[in-house]
Amino acid sequence: MTASYETPVVLDRREGPYGEVVLRRHGSLLQIIANGCFLMDTSDGRSERLLVDAALAALDDRPRPHVLIGGLGVGFSLAHAARQERWGAITVVERERAIVDWHRAGPLADLTAEALADPRTEVVEADLLAYVNETSATFDALCLDIDNGPDWTVTEDNRGLYSPAGLASCARVLRPGGVLAVWSAKPSPEFEGTLQNVGFQQVRTEEIPVARGVPDVVHLGVRPG
Repeated sequence: MTASYETPVVLDRREGPYGEVVLRRHGSLLQIIANGCFLMDTSDGRSERLLVDAALAALDDRPRPHVLIGGLGVGFSLAHAARQERWGAITVVERERAIVDWHRAGPLADLTAEALADPRTEVVEADLLAYVNETSATFDALCLDIDNGPDWTVTEDNRGLYSPAGLASCARVLRPGGVLAVWSAKPSPEFEGTLQNVGFQQVRTEEIPVARGVPDVVHLGVRPG
């Protein structure tokens, strides 16, 4: 049998303040590429859903918690959170206008139209690190998935989020007992240590089982209080 390979088709290409963002279709998949670096596609979504589930499971029994999702991506985390009745409010922070457009009136709309129409959902167009540094809002959970993780950032600006100062800003906007959940394309023991050093408790890492290769993971920590 001869294998056949489809060539990816570019659906949209934008130049933004952080560089080039591309949406392309590869067979049945939609893919987001930032500055030539593959970010994510619509092939699976297990780890993005785990990001939300692990945060919710780590929370105490407070009613109607407010979750901040950092990074809209292809929308798996938002769609999953919107299907969970327990969340009282869902704030999504996304810095790329192109990605927001692709969800509101583009090829990704089929994945998130219902979630975006949910009255609990608010989309904020902002850089995540700037947002947690400046906002007066507070949250019960932060579910962050803005690039490939603490050891492999798409842009240099994103490194600040994983630094002690960036994590301190995350802790500032978390209510006492709130949960920080951070997606990563691979485990990072160094990042776990940073979480502990800035004061997060119950630090742990959950892995997505894979047949081969390095698993996606979610790093978790709880703000004391």
